[in-house]
Order: sequence, then structure tokens, then C-alpha cells
Amino acid sequence: MIWHLPHIRAIAAHAGGPVTLVAKPRSAAAQIFLGESTVRDIIWMERNQKGRRGQHDGLFGVLRLTRELRARQFDASYLLHKSQTLALATWLAGIPARHGYGVGPQRLWLNRTPFLSGKDRRLNWFQQGTAWLAAAGIPVAEAEPRLAIVPDARAAVHRHLGDGPGKLVTIGIGSSESYKQWGAVRFAELIRLLLPAGWTRFVLLGGPPQAKLAEEIMQHLAGCDARIAISVDWPLSEVAALLEQSAFYVGNDTGFLNMAAAVGIRTYGLFGATEPFYHSRQIVPIIPPGGVWSRTDGMARITAEAVLAAILTDRQRSGS
Repeated sequence: MIWHLPHIRAIAAHAGGPVTLVAKPRSAAAQIFLGESTVRDIIWMERNQKGRRGQHDGLFGVLRLTRELRARQFDASYLLHKSQTLALATWLAGIPARHGYGVGPQRLWLNRTPFLSGKDRRLNWFQQGTAWLAAAGIPVAEAEPRLAIVPDARAAVHRHLGDGPGKLVTIGIGSSESYKQWGAVRFAELIRLLLPAGWTRFVLLGGPPQAKLAEEIMQHLAGCDARIAISVDWPLSEVAALLEQSAFYVGNDTGFLNMAAAVGIRTYGLFGATEPFYHSRQIVPIIPPGGVWSRTDGMARITAEAVLAAILTDRQRSGS
């Protein structure tokens, strides 16, 4: 959803008003677009949910989604995805103008060109959306994702953290897959290395599944002079405000990494198991020696010393 922020805003401007999104619940679209005028409403598509069957799975699920779309009487649909099911649902719903990438059988259900070229289909998701909008003649005002901050969220962050000396650093400990996880020992080691460099305030940022990991990091840092807070259950609006107030983000390749770049702070991403996703000038990828070639030990081959060196080198180069 962060990657598609500029695209959704561009389509809303092109359409002359706010749009309705069709998105999965795990996209957190409601929180990301909180307070924005570009999105009128969200239809939650409960399909291919992890660990359970959603109401839009299977043939009857497609028919349910079709009924929801038909009831809204949309003038047009824009499908920034390769999904055949969504393309079919827009056709069954009788939406007059059906735009989209036209990947494979999608073309059977879409009736507006252009379609995404074969070359552009090999791009990453952010680049695909940008390329398709350019081909469609829809101007994109933002060269990369920018996330708006809800004003009240800044006050909430202050209530969470209070005042204190020192520059704030957000440590991204979240991970949707185990092979992207750097681990408690290495995160604790990095914090100890950052202290002499002048950073003394930290927030461990993750989701509810990382609560135990955060406590493990705290145990490794027992007796350390750092001021450390934990954020594993904050609303995304408050996470965005936290990131905005941070000197930088350093951590795993997660949605929070993308949020950090989108609020405009320097973002040091640990890419030990996946190739860096280049969509923001703020992201500085840190990869293991020899490159990203193994999910088994890729993250383990990134040392805390190497991360500190990358941060110091980049900040010296940028004068920050």
C-alpha cells in the first residue's frame, strides 16, 4: 500500500475526486489513508487469507465481491495488480470502463488500454504502477511514496516517549518471514555500538508478534545507559509520527522500512535474504559480504560493525 500511495493519489486526481479502494485487511489501508481526502471508502477483500478461508474465496466468494462492486455503481475501475479474479469481478459487476495491467487472461475482462508492456512487467511493483500510469497519460505528482502525518499522532508519540536529551533512533525489529530477521543479539549489539556515536534514545519497532523479541533485546541490554522504548502495538498513524521524529530508521526489510522512507527520514535496510527494492532515495541498503545469495545465513552475515560503518559513512557523506 505504501508503494501505491502516489498511484492512488494520481488516479484520484485524474478522476476528479476521491476513490474507493479494494484491498486486503493486512494492507492496513484504513490507517495509511487516515485523514486523507483521496480515498472515500475501502472494500475489504477477504481472499487468500493466511490460515483461514475468507468470504471472497472460491466461486461464491467471487460472486459476493461482484455484488459488492455492482451495488456501488462505479463508473470505472483501475486494477494495479495482475489478479485475474479482480478483473473478472469488475466485468461481472458491469463496470463500464475497466482499466488495468492486462497480464495474461486479465485482458479478457478489461476493456480499456493501455496494457503493461512485457518489459515493464519485469519491474518491481512500484515501477509497474508508475510505468502503467505514464502509458495511460495519468500524471503522477510524486516521484516516490510520501506518507502524510496525522497531526494528533505527533502528540500521541510525545505521550508515549516524553522528553529527553539525545537523538531518537528507530530500530525496526519486525519481520514477516524468519529469514528476514536479524535477531535479538545483533540488534542489542548494534545499539551498544550506536551509543558512543551519540545516539542514546531508541525505540524498538515491530508488531505484536515481536513483543517477545523486544523483551529479549532488552535483556541483552541490561545495565546499558541507553533509553529504550518498545512499540509493538501502536496505531500506524503514531508509528508514522514516530518515524518522522527519528534521526533515522535501521532494521529489517518490512513495511515499517517502507513507511520510514515515505515520511522522509534516512532508512538503513538490512537486506540479507532479499534483494533491495529501489523505490526511494531515502533507503540505504545494507547487504552481506558477497551480496544477497542465501536465505539460510544471509542476515547472519551482516555484522553490527558493518551496519554501524554503513550508517556513519552515509551520514558523513550527507553531512547529517
